[in-house]
Amino acid sequence: MKKLIVLPLGLIAFLVNAPVALAHCPLCVAGAGAGLTLSRLLGIDDSITGVWLAAFLGAVSFWTETALIKDKELKLTLRPLIYIGIFLATIWSFYKFNLIIKHGDIFGMDKLTFGMLVGGVGFYLVDIVDDLIIKKKGKVFFPYQRIIVSLGTMLLLSLGIYILINYYI
Repeated sequence: MKKLIVLPLGLIAFLVNAPVALAHCPLCVAGAGAGLTLSRLLGIDDSITGVWLAAFLGAVSFWTETALIKDKELKLTLRPLIYIGIFLATIWSFYKFNLIIKHGDIFGMDKLTFGMLVGGVGFYLVDIVDDLIIKKKGKVFFPYQRIIVSLGTMLLLSLGIYILINYYI
């Protein structure tokens, strides 16, 4: 009987004292991973899936950086290295274990790799610009700004690639 009381009380205590969620939280990363799996099952083009995979990898890299590095000066130096390292390791492993399915090329690259590169650059640049705006103005302009700006960018990149592959290539 004692266990039946302690477990719910422990859970309630944890929820009441839960830490603040970060902009690139593990739950968001897990949700993005589930969405990527669904996109493959639905047959969405690999270049568009690559854009969303890049957002997933970007969130993982920012989350990893936040978890590992507490010094702000060191964080600014290592952020691009962690970001690029995670992307290179992922692309290398995809080719190493034959996870890239060749459905055609875009500008000489496999569609998934092309989408990952475009999405990775876009995700990183948007995060930098968003950080600069927040630092310059000293505040965010609307609730969930980081998430909305990042998702909006990924949607626009997906739409741009969709138009590119369906109307120009």
